[in-house]
Amino acid sequence: MTKKRLSVVVTRRLPDVVETRLSELFDVRLREDDTPMTRTELGEAMKTADILVPTVTDDIDAALIGQAGDRLKLIANYGAGVDHIDVATARQRGVLVSNTPGVLTDDTADMTMALILAVTRRMGEGMAVMQKGEWNGWAPTALLGGRIGGRRLGILGMGRIGQAVARRAHAFGMQVHYHNRKRLHEQTEAALEATYWESLDQMVSRMDVISINCPHTPSTFHLMNARRLKLMKPEAVIVNTSRGEVIDENALTRMLRAGEIKGAGLDVYEHGTHINPRLRELKNVVLLPHMGSATLEGRIEMGEKVIINIKTFDDGHRPPDQVVPSML
Repeated sequence: MTKKRLSVVVTRRLPDVVETRLSELFDVRLREDDTPMTRTELGEAMKTADILVPTVTDDIDAALIGQAGDRLKLIANYGAGVDHIDVATARQRGVLVSNTPGVLTDDTADMTMALILAVTRRMGEGMAVMQKGEWNGWAPTALLGGRIGGRRLGILGMGRIGQAVARRAHAFGMQVHYHNRKRLHEQTEAALEATYWESLDQMVSRMDVISINCPHTPSTFHLMNARRLKLMKPEAVIVNTSRGEVIDENALTRMLRAGEIKGAGLDVYEHGTHINPRLRELKNVVLLPHMGSATLEGRIEMGEKVIINIKTFDDGHRPPDQVVPSML
């Protein structure tokens, strides 16, 4: 007797190769256009599907999970971060949650270094001059930035991505410092040639560049608040490729406008697509539309992990990337 195929709902458009493989393995309902599902659509999907495949744009909170049907058994998130999913409530309802860790480490670390270079070398300002047709030729004092070799980089969050950033920064000649919930093992720390700071305040006040690479959790919300931002040196810059909620965006904007912080490179924002309009006006800021993990290779590998998690669950085993509340 042929086994009944799982009903899978995918909330956003995914790379063709991923959607094709999902269609081969499961009874899948794909998104026709690349817009986020409405809350009503998400609720309907969770009532009728065995598996939901959401993305970071979907807010799967306790109320929504409470509306889920008895069929829903797995939320196979397409992405590593799960702060948009109420994992504890899902667990209480008997719904497993999985994610796609590890595959975006190098892509995000690459983008972090790109932003560090873009801000310190004033690349955004240079591009604006060229696009406006205002360049009149080379000049000895035009658009002078600073070299990153020899500068102190303070990494906030030394997980996979933080460590990948450290390796890249070291290759550029930067001095690597870090603050983390737990200190790295001695061998790992030595291999990265990284200096650990138990006090985030003390680290922040001494760094030339701050890189945010920690997840968004209740304990990291506004970790870089107004008080802590004021500890930064006036010539320092800050880069964020993790989660926008970690920085108090309004406080950062005020300080950038006042010249109290040299510059910023941001790929994520506190309120999603609703960015402080004053932030857009600043020449010393490089803004990107959440591109940190945006490589075709990375997106396909994310899809492969989603498929493995679903297939493993379908075979009666625990998904290899299951997320539980104690991990958060």
